[in-house]
Amino acid sequence: MAETDAWDLSPGDAVFTVRGASVVAARVGSDPVPEAGLRIIGAHTDSPTFKVRPRFDVRQAGYRLVGVEPYGGGLWHTWLDRELTVAGRLALRGGTTTLVKLPGAPLRLPSLAIHLDRSVREGLTLDPQRHLQPVWGSDLGTEPGLLQALAVDAGVSAADVVGHDLVLADTQPAARAGADGSWIAAPRLDDLACCHSGLLALLGAEGARHTQVLVCNDHEEVGSGSASGARGSFLEDVISRLAGAEPQAFARTIAASKLVSADMAHAVHPTRYDRHEPAHQPVLGGGPVLKLNANQAYATDAVSGGWFTERCEAAGVPVQHFVTRADLPCGSTIGPLTATRLGLSTVDVGAPQLAMHSARELASAADVPLMVSAFASCLQER
Repeated sequence: MAETDAWDLSPGDAVFTVRGASVVAARVGSDPVPEAGLRIIGAHTDSPTFKVRPRFDVRQAGYRLVGVEPYGGGLWHTWLDRELTVAGRLALRGGTTTLVKLPGAPLRLPSLAIHLDRSVREGLTLDPQRHLQPVWGSDLGTEPGLLQALAVDAGVSAADVVGHDLVLADTQPAARAGADGSWIAAPRLDDLACCHSGLLALLGAEGARHTQVLVCNDHEEVGSGSASGARGSFLEDVISRLAGAEPQAFARTIAASKLVSADMAHAVHPTRYDRHEPAHQPVLGGGPVLKLNANQAYATDAVSGGWFTERCEAAGVPVQHFVTRADLPCGSTIGPLTATRLGLSTVDVGAPQLAMHSARELASAADVPLMVSAFASCLQER
């Protein structure tokens, strides 16, 4: 349903709405929303990458490059010497948009040969302004420009393109890894893996008294400060529609609701295990990770964490735990932001993975059904 529509929902209705690159999906429960509340799975759709600049046609040293800037906190060295493309959306005259992706793998961020910089043996330093601008052709050629190539892919006229949201993307397909082939090597597991598990859980969950919701926000990797991010009003606006117009309906709904903030978690590293808190070292394939932080970088508390643990027990799913070492900083999620904005009881969880924020991350396929079962148990709680 569009946000501009008037919503008139009945028990059992399943709907979704989109704002930018964020989506909220819901199945309406059998009881009034203010009485039964919501069970919400929250994740995020974005990952560290490079955003294409407005004036992206760069020509230097006989090459054609694409002007980009980093988005989020990526391990940028992992993007070197990979087969890349440009993907995203074009804004067209008249207010419409269309998705695009350059075919093949035309872009690359080439490393500098060691013969030209032997200091790389002591450590690689990359200046994003000078060193992380992808090359995609020769300045001597007659190939069309990037905008023209994207317009051809979209089947539109380049003259009708009035804006764009474009990023670099790795073109290598996902692959199996590990001795038994159960590990998954792929880009953007953080946090599309949790979006995937949350969606499967919502689709497969039995209906319940309460209304079941999946929210996948954009812009988490850059602080969530946007109309479609967790700091924005998107989820709040949807909850207001679901709760109804009675003066205290929204507050009653929030008080009766629970949010599972689902973002990927740090599995213990095989050679850098000293960077993990010794008593809290999740492993690949070990099931959902309950994330806690004394300084509220995660929103888990005794009540929300206990509730999630019980839901996992009911589903026969094991639970692992993660806390950051006391002498290291801690990342955060949409959990504390959503909890702060709405006052929702929130628990932070995730699937374990290695190489977080790399161009190519690593997780276990065994964790997917465990995460789906845990989320479904939360959604269909009696």
